[in-house]
Amino acid sequence: MTKQAVFGYARVSTNDQNPQMQIDAIKKRYPEALVREEKVSGTKSSTERPVLNLLLDMISKGDKLVVWKLDRLGRNLADLLKIVEILKNKEASLEIMDKAIDTSKASDNAFLQMLGVFAEFETNLRKERQLEGIQKAKKEGKYKGQPKSINREKIAQMRTDGLSPTAIAKKLEIGRASVYRIFAEIDQEQKAS
Repeated sequence: MTKQAVFGYARVSTNDQNPQMQIDAIKKRYPEALVREEKVSGTKSSTERPVLNLLLDMISKGDKLVVWKLDRLGRNLADLLKIVEILKNKEASLEIMDKAIDTSKASDNAFLQMLGVFAEFETNLRKERQLEGIQKAKKEGKYKGQPKSINREKIAQMRTDGLSPTAIAKKLEIGRASVYRIFAEIDQEQKAS
């Protein structure tokens, strides 16, 4: 009989965050665990997280994936359920330490799905608040948006020099659609003057 392997997954959203507290918590409970860390937003799907995918590939029957908190695994219900389904199909389980959830138990599996709904709801609320804040800042004249990174004058000059939109896009490393949009803006401005 093979021994159950424990795989720990620690995730932070940005490079300036440190996952060490998560790693320490997992290692304290499971000293033998193979713990891997990843620096990627929790809003990214599991398919966009190579470390998580590697762990899911490595896990086999009887193994366990351990995360410190549910939001470290994901903030999207569909994605969480997909991960749980992958583990279930492999006859493996998921443990979420801070909620004492272990999907090898039927009651914990149902509770996990409820938590996933609330996690997704919280993410959506956060996005709504952010959009409301941006709208308010715009009304007050405090929000200017991201500064324009495309040099319109350079595009206009390249157009005058006879370069095609494709050539301009390649040379400036921007999308061709952006070049066409700026062409249209320039044409509109010339018609208006």
